[in-house]
Amino acid sequence: MAHPRVLVLENQRFQRSVLIKMLDRLGLRDVLQASDGDQAMAQLMACGGVDIILCDLADRSLDCLDFLHRARQADLVQAVALCGELLPELLRAVMQMPSLSGLQMLGVLPPSLELHSLRRLLRRYSQAHSPFKQLPVPRALPDEHEIHQGLALGEFRAWFQPKFILGTGRLAGVEALVRWEHPTRGVLLPAEFLAAVLAYDLIDQMFKQLLEQGLSLLSVLRRQQVHLELAFNLHASQLLSDEVTLYIQQALLRYDFAGSTLSFELAENGLLDLSPRIQENLLRLRMLGCGLSIDDFGMGFSSLKLLCQLPFNQLKLDGECVRRMDEPHSQAMVASTLALARSLDMSLVIEGIGNQRIHEGVLALGCEIGQGYYLARPMAGYRLLPWLDAYFAGQRNAKNC
Repeated sequence: MAHPRVLVLENQRFQRSVLIKMLDRLGLRDVLQASDGDQAMAQLMACGGVDIILCDLADRSLDCLDFLHRARQADLVQAVALCGELLPELLRAVMQMPSLSGLQMLGVLPPSLELHSLRRLLRRYSQAHSPFKQLPVPRALPDEHEIHQGLALGEFRAWFQPKFILGTGRLAGVEALVRWEHPTRGVLLPAEFLAAVLAYDLIDQMFKQLLEQGLSLLSVLRRQQVHLELAFNLHASQLLSDEVTLYIQQALLRYDFAGSTLSFELAENGLLDLSPRIQENLLRLRMLGCGLSIDDFGMGFSSLKLLCQLPFNQLKLDGECVRRMDEPHSQAMVASTLALARSLDMSLVIEGIGNQRIHEGVLALGCEIGQGYYLARPMAGYRLLPWLDAYFAGQRNAKNC
């Protein structure tokens, strides 16, 4: 695609000239400049708009936020990149923002104004606005009849993802994840059907099928002298009545498993407004011996008071929090969550360990349990059994060496 048109908004003449020269070195010739918001707006109106505005958010004399808002309202700009030195807390905030004043947020240039950093920001804009970039076409959610049929035919299956003790590689348990093995659309992830399952009030029926599949698998493993903790996801709304809690209790009795065999994960954003009935059913599950985990921790708004009041014994830190483990703010988030978990006598599981860098980073901070594609991918039950055979054989060989 053609080079984007850029407006440099900077009231320091030297800084402005440096930025313009850098843009020129990168091959951008269509570059406008302004020293204040009014001049910048006049330039935009005269030329019909630009693709990118490069401005110093920290310069109070420019009031960049107000200017960017006005420019976006007039549809005169598509994206923004920031330059200048920001306070650490501001830098942390804007680096996580996908947009600013309704504009695509490309990133922040370091105060040293490095050419390769500017090239990277411009590349982000080009990639997002490439004429060859095809936007995914969202699939319509399945209708109620299709889900009923899938449940009746047993198409909703538990897939299993192992969790590990990070320092030793020892298996810490397995999480059951739902997949819809659709006859024509292939294997569907929860994002493609879970909202519909909830909307049609079929979540309990689906959960019961997954629980039975999981306990059946544990029965097979028990005959092989293999004992694992198995975790399932629960939606907070499922605990508004006693039905699911009673079903879990009866299933444990039927399969002759202790409650400690099972753990249940509830998403943090579902715990913001808990009714007394939900709290009572959480207590019932803990009294059965089942583990309780706050899933996707770090993505909701749990209060310390809430954490102290509820009978959870585990936090699962969302994978988004560790994706950039080489950055100080991610390290601080992991370290503070680990300290919080320990102070509340909870274990901490790190989700989303997708590569060696993340694995080494969380291990260096003292995290003990982890889960992610780098360690093991989710797999169907018939694949988990040979995977476990190979895993335990490897563990025995390691001991004999």
